[in-house]
Amino acid sequence: MVRFIDEAKIWIKAGDGGDGCVAFRREKFVPKGGPSGGNGGKGGDVIFRAKKDIRTLIDFHYRQHFKAEDGRNGEGNNREGRSGEDLIIPVPVGTVISEIKDGNESFLADLAEDGAEYVVAKGGKGGKGNASFKSSTNQAPRKATKGEKGEEKYLKLELKLLADVGIIGYPNSGKSTLISRVSSARPKIADYPFTTLAPNLGVVDLGDLRCFVIADIPGLIEGASEGKGLGHKFLRHIERTKVLIHLVDLSVPDALKRYYNIREELAKYSEKLYKKPEIIAGNKIDLDISKKNIEIFREQFKDVYFISALTGEGVRQLMEAVWRVINEYRDKPDEG
Repeated sequence: MVRFIDEAKIWIKAGDGGDGCVAFRREKFVPKGGPSGGNGGKGGDVIFRAKKDIRTLIDFHYRQHFKAEDGRNGEGNNREGRSGEDLIIPVPVGTVISEIKDGNESFLADLAEDGAEYVVAKGGKGGKGNASFKSSTNQAPRKATKGEKGEEKYLKLELKLLADVGIIGYPNSGKSTLISRVSSARPKIADYPFTTLAPNLGVVDLGDLRCFVIADIPGLIEGASEGKGLGHKFLRHIERTKVLIHLVDLSVPDALKRYYNIREELAKYSEKLYKKPEIIAGNKIDLDISKKNIEIFREQFKDVYFISALTGEGVRQLMEAVWRVINEYRDKPDEG
């Protein structure tokens, strides 16, 4: 199984420009043969390219240093040095690139589409050969310049998953069971908190070309916005979603309190996240112990979908409601 890595820090450097050359032609009647030193080649750029078949940043866990090729030095006979090859670094779609400088992070790019590219570091220009310095007053210059250094940066890469719908809720509320019920995704499922240690994505197909991507986000707890439990490590993955399914375990005594705890964590983390369209789904209605909370939630909220992710009861109606909300917000720009 591929490990899910959603954050990495790397060092990158573009290629240095090649040096200019000092050389002279050996021709009769030409002072000192005439200058013939060529310019140096440009250093290669460092370019990030988003690829849809890459799912994780795990490659950067094993390699943290990347350098593009240097430009070649100029040569005699006015031969310009070859430019260094660009270094193209593939990353998952949804990768956000920031530069770390003096302990501060500054946003550089968000590669949210397959094939999107960003030149993160430019190669240095090649130096000038002595042929470039020939003038009416200096027919045989012995001057050449060094190539410029390529840019180098220390970067932070963050992966924000691209899904239409994010399922949020406390650990063990049934998120993994629900995503396995509505899609072909098969996450690890067990009856204890934090079974899901990485977001799972599935595709829901309602028929008639009605499909959407759903993400099962690891369980949130009080203090998640400050990093408790699995912390805000996974909150970033629901920033891009159009709709949130807030899944509540109705079999626990404090179900309503847990619902409001999660809402509070979303508000602390991001006002934008807090204001996203939310569909409340009360889970585990197949258990007798859930009956009291079913009545409580009916009284508290106008629209609640009561389901059993285990048996499938009410799940179809929930997914149809999700599809309606997605369509309502589909054309609205996402700022996540």
